[in-house]
Amino acid sequence: MTYVVTEKCVDCKFTSCVSVCPVDAFHELPDRLYINPETCIDCNACMDECPVEAIFPDMDVPDELQEWVSLNEEAENHPQIVGQIDALKGPKCVDPNADN
Repeated sequence: MTYVVTEKCVDCKFTSCVSVCPVDAFHELPDRLYINPETCIDCNACMDECPVEAIFPDMDVPDELQEWVSLNEEAENHPQIVGQIDALKGPKCVDPNADN
């Protein structure tokens, strides 16, 4: 089993999940993160840390988000990210901490 970043990360790119990953499994794209399934050790730390609930165990990814499993398999083709940075909070992001 591995963990998978899904569409709720797009335009948000909160990186608190990155800061708790003990094996640096995250890779960064301009508008999202992916988890490298070859590096992930299934520790669950990232899932608990994600404020937008974008991370799922690969076996529990909802049917409508299954394409994200293969997208995360491309993680190694993108730069690795090993520390927390400011969130993107772009137009598609639903920030759970924003004032409503």
